[in-house]
Amino acid sequence: MSVTQQQVLDALAKVASPRGVALTNANVLSAITATDGKVFFSINVDAAEARAWESVRAQAEAAVRAIPGVSVAMIALTAERKPGAASSPSPGGGAAPPPPQPHRHAHGVQPVSAHKPPQSPASPMSRQAEIPGVAAVIAVASGKGGVGKSTTALNLALGLRDLGLRVGLLDADIYGPSVPRLTGIHEKPKLNDDRKMIPIERFGLAIMSIGFLVEEETAMIWRGPMVMSAITQMLRDVAWGTLDILVVDMPPGTGDAQLTLAQNVPLKGAVIISTPQDLSLIDARRGLAMFKKVNVPVLGIVENMSYFQCPHCGTRSDIFGHGGARHEAERLGVPFLGEIPLHMSIRTTSDSGNPVVASEPDGPHAAIYREIGTKVRDQLQGANAAA
Repeated sequence: MSVTQQQVLDALAKVASPRGVALTNANVLSAITATDGKVFFSINVDAAEARAWESVRAQAEAAVRAIPGVSVAMIALTAERKPGAASSPSPGGGAAPPPPQPHRHAHGVQPVSAHKPPQSPASPMSRQAEIPGVAAVIAVASGKGGVGKSTTALNLALGLRDLGLRVGLLDADIYGPSVPRLTGIHEKPKLNDDRKMIPIERFGLAIMSIGFLVEEETAMIWRGPMVMSAITQMLRDVAWGTLDILVVDMPPGTGDAQLTLAQNVPLKGAVIISTPQDLSLIDARRGLAMFKKVNVPVLGIVENMSYFQCPHCGTRSDIFGHGGARHEAERLGVPFLGEIPLHMSIRTTSDSGNPVVASEPDGPHAAIYREIGTKVRDQLQGANAAA
């Protein structure tokens, strides 16, 4: 059943703002997207009034979900401070002092065994909550795009699966979801009796992606709060079941998506993907610094597209240089997880939706991903033993 914008507006007209005005007349709604039963929009208010509007956002979401034919409703509350607005004063009348900085690891990046998320009520990390049934959540991240992060995340998940673990994969790259193409999944997720999305099973993985909810050619022109709302819903409104590890394929960079994940769930660690050249390593350092700031341990660095070995003559060529990621890991005191070559079979199997660990399980590339998975698993087990 098709859902129209007018149906959404009619439902929202029955929701009152904090001042008693119908939501549709309060001049706070963004453009509404309603496609194939999926509804997306934001409510834009001043930051000083955000707390009063949160219940309105929840009522609006409930009203939209009640429309026949709506399968997914993502409604974000955008709260922006007006220009010149002052920050909240301290009880003594002056500006609130900055929170004390925790002691940092000698190498600047905290090891996984030392991970203790801050629990101060003033910290954004105090909102962290475990995902029911999920033992560990890890992020696969990169400082820039084009380094093969999504291909690595999927094959790493498969490598962990081959170790006997129950594994899920969340494609949180809102602006450029690649997992539907990499897995060959074209179906839409269904809802269970609790109105939670059921992950799609493929290759023995529980998989969810924003790309399952929108068409491949659709431009995701979303502001930060919509991105944050979408990621939160894919974490919380998905029936993940019982998993040992949930691998999250992050968007490149150091923005809202990364902060949302770190603030919502206690990440057990992050895997940084880089290529050997200096430009990629510079961006990888930014990613490492970001995880340091949000107190997420770095499980290690992977050097992707590390080298090219000619399939005809066997000659090895270091197209992008070689060893840069290993040296960076040594410099920062974090584990180096391994080298993945630039190889035709990895590319062709990814493009065909049949990743190399699944399609060539006895091949050399699958062995590399499993070895990386083993190092990640061992670190997580070591952290659990030390806790």
